[in-house]
This record gives sequence, C-alpha cells and structure tokens, in this order.
Amino acid sequence: MNKEEFIKELKKLEVPVKNIDMLDIYYKYLNEYNKHTNLTSITEEKDVYLKHFYDSLTICKTVDLNKFESLLDIGTGAGFPGLVLKIFYPHLKVTLLDSNGKKIKFLENLSQKLNIEVNIVNERSEDYIKEKRESFDIVTSRAVADLSILLELALPFVKKGGYFIPLKGEVTKELNDSQNALSILKGKIIKKEEFFLPIENSKRTILLIEKTDKNNIKYPRQFNQIKRKPL
Repeated sequence: MNKEEFIKELKKLEVPVKNIDMLDIYYKYLNEYNKHTNLTSITEEKDVYLKHFYDSLTICKTVDLNKFESLLDIGTGAGFPGLVLKIFYPHLKVTLLDSNGKKIKFLENLSQKLNIEVNIVNERSEDYIKEKRESFDIVTSRAVADLSILLELALPFVKKGGYFIPLKGEVTKELNDSQNALSILKGKIIKKEEFFLPIENSKRTILLIEKTDKNNIKYPRQFNQIKRKPL
C-alpha cells in the first residue's frame, strides 16, 4: 500500500486525513530500532502502511473515536493500534500498556520524536488494573491471544457503558469458546465487523463489545491462571 492508496482508504473509513507526515517518522524509526530489537517481521514500507498503520485504523469501522476521550491499548508492542490512533485522533488520552521493556523504550523514544503526548506503561495488565480499574472509555488490543483470555485482561479496565474492541482475524471458534467469559465479565457483543484488508485480501474481524456492568474485583486473575483455565 503506497501513500496515495493509504490516503484513499482513510477517506473510505472517514478518518481525518492529517498528520500523515508523522507516519514517515514512525516508519523510519521502526525500521531503525527493529535492526537490534525484534518489534515486527513486517519491514517493507508498503507492508507497514497496510498491515500496521491502515490495519490499526480499521477500528474506525466500528466506532467514531471523536465521541470518546480515553483509550487503553493492551499489549501495544510497537504501538499498534494505540499510537496510530493517537496520531489521527490527537484529542484522545491514550495509554499504551506492554510488559516488554525494550518495546516500551521504543515507544518512549518515538513519542518524543513525534512530539506526541501519550501515557506509556511498562506493566502487566493484572498489575496495572490495581490503579486503573474501570477507567477507560475504550480498550483495544491487537495482541495474539485468544478472545477468552483477552476479555478477562481487558474488560475490567472498561468503564460501564464503554467498549472493548479487539482486532482479530478469523474469530468464529474463539467467539464460541468465549460465551462464558462474556457472561461473567458483563460483555455484550454489539457489532461484528468482518472484512478483508485491501490489496492482500487477508480476513479481519473487529468486535465491538459493550461493558454492561461492573466486574467482580477478583478479575482479572494472574495471567498463568487465566491461560491455564480460561473462563
């Protein structure tokens, strides 16, 4: 995806076409840092624009981010989708959460280069929850974990009436396996957006999951418990 194609697709998503130049800085520093620290296996510019930058913005198929104030990105890695969303929606108070110190250092350096204000946190979800329970309008994640696991990590951070919006691929089996977790964690699927990425046509699914009530304070459990015995 070249820049002209990227801008064309942004308009289809009704994403404000601004701050595009920031993505040049983002891409160059991503490639530079990636030479000594594994951030991504995707390094060609056209692929980064499609599979990282554009893919991050497809969340706008499900919600109008202009209507929200705070966003937490769990397992943000190199800032996808959270930092990309901040670039195009600068009013958002964005928190980027990751337990990997090297990735956190990348994000700290990059945010300075971009002159962009984000809250960058080097903690695990089950520890950070102690100070930020039910504090965010929107929680996102592109982390490679099953939905039943992500639900327990994410929904306790969401305000009642807010949304968890995971970005997934094929999700049918995960959805079937997550019905109990949705019930226990007070999550209700409002929308399931299925589509194919332009150009390469790989399948994507974005779920809009509303938090309908407060969670029991015992959630989330420690990660080893969540992984060993998902809800």
